[in-house]
Amino acid sequence: MTDSDIDEMGPVDYLVIEFPADRPPDGSALPLLRDLVERGIVRVLDLAFVQKDPDGSVAGIDIADVGLEGEVDVTLFAEAASGLLDDTDFAEAGAALEPGCSAAVLVYENTWAAPFARALRRNGAQLVASGRIPVQSILSSLDRIESES
Repeated sequence: MTDSDIDEMGPVDYLVIEFPADRPPDGSALPLLRDLVERGIVRVLDLAFVQKDPDGSVAGIDIADVGLEGEVDVTLFAEAASGLLDDTDFAEAGAALEPGCSAAVLVYENTWAAPFARALRRNGAQLVASGRIPVQSILSSLDRIESES
């Protein structure tokens, strides 16, 4: 990836999605992710799976070996490997997991925001902070507001 490619990109985010030890991923979210890709909303840069063993060791899992059920086409996602993720990232993802659980590590570009980001960069602006508000926090705040009124 060249500097000019990076200048054209939208913001890049990552997610670590933990799956319970007793319920491995079923693949039901992959068609929804594929739809986002096909509509140009996101571009999947990396999708990897990791497993945290009961002893705490973390290992990568090939998407074909995850055990997805049904007619899930993983071709698009099996090829998503930009090289951005390395063993350090997998270890950090594993540190967030409960023993015995597996996780998907997803790195994606917000392509919908690329024109906005390019315009800001041309004017010398830069992103200095970002974050995400968990849905649970929003629900808790709404409950608190409702109980106060």
